[in-house]
Amino acid sequence: MRYREKKMAGFLTLGQQGGFSRRQLLATGLAATVLSGCAKEPGMVFRTAEFHPKDYPTSMAITEMGRLMEGYSDGKLSLKLYAGSQLGAERDTLEMTTFGGIDINRVSLGPLNSIEPMTNILGLPFLFNNVAHMRYAMDGAPGQQVLRALDSHGLIGLCFYDSGARSFYNTKRPIRTPDDMAGMKFRVQNSDLYVSLIQELGGNPTPMALGEVYQSLVQGVIDGAENNWPSYYEGRHFEAAKYYSLTRHVIAPEVLVMSKQRWDMLSPAEQEIVQKSARESVPYMRTLWDAKTLEAEKAIRASGVQVNEVDDQQAFVERAQPVWSQYIRTAAERNLVDAITEMGAGHA
Repeated sequence: MRYREKKMAGFLTLGQQGGFSRRQLLATGLAATVLSGCAKEPGMVFRTAEFHPKDYPTSMAITEMGRLMEGYSDGKLSLKLYAGSQLGAERDTLEMTTFGGIDINRVSLGPLNSIEPMTNILGLPFLFNNVAHMRYAMDGAPGQQVLRALDSHGLIGLCFYDSGARSFYNTKRPIRTPDDMAGMKFRVQNSDLYVSLIQELGGNPTPMALGEVYQSLVQGVIDGAENNWPSYYEGRHFEAAKYYSLTRHVIAPEVLVMSKQRWDMLSPAEQEIVQKSARESVPYMRTLWDAKTLEAEKAIRASGVQVNEVDDQQAFVERAQPVWSQYIRTAAERNLVDAITEMGAGHA
């Protein structure tokens, strides 16, 4: 008992340095202590964090991964999904995952950008020609290179999920050229890359949590934001921002990661089961995502939202080029960009 009390005290001290609430620390600390205490026993349950609700494609894919894992392990490995931000915001759950408080976590690129520069590359504007190009690259060598880069940060990259093509929407007017963005305040993720992108395109970036966007649009705190069809629809942002302009400026994946501490407790055979199950959940997620995207697009168009293609996407591409110069800093990052762009030849 003294050992567990001492371990909990150390966990609380570490967590307080990261700025977590005591309630979060007690919950995750207790889970980490209990799980580590039974790590060598059968019936391991991986505590899994997800920002999206349980019926969202990524959440459903994680559930499918758990089903596959149980089958491959004869019930010895499973996961419990805490969807809908039950364990906190993405930035907080990611930090908890790095030191073992959470076992598996689905996270967007934004929080990863601050710890692994290689993830910035996947969010570069106009890097991918389309969704098919992104999927092909992430299934291949470029994707594996980025996943391996997470190892040194206490994370095991398991697979990539989709988050669609992101476009701009606002309350004022259609965006047809970069000049149409001048003077407008756009919500962005808490990511320096996204801040730089909006600045280069002529807008005023406002970092903000996704949950605050709807009210901020209604109150005029911001003029617009950027996101994929499902997020624009399910967040009800289309009710306040009636102009959706198809810039498709970023087609970035999301990442499913596992705590390296937890991973190292597994046998090689168990690691293979986890990896195999994660990999096999990807096609399932994509099928769900494509259906949800089509459903959201149809609903938005039927609602009376003014949807437009931009006049000349190349004008946006050229305006965003300084972002590439800012975030491609090493030879390895340049090689990654080159590998991805070369793979795009068949997905024009």
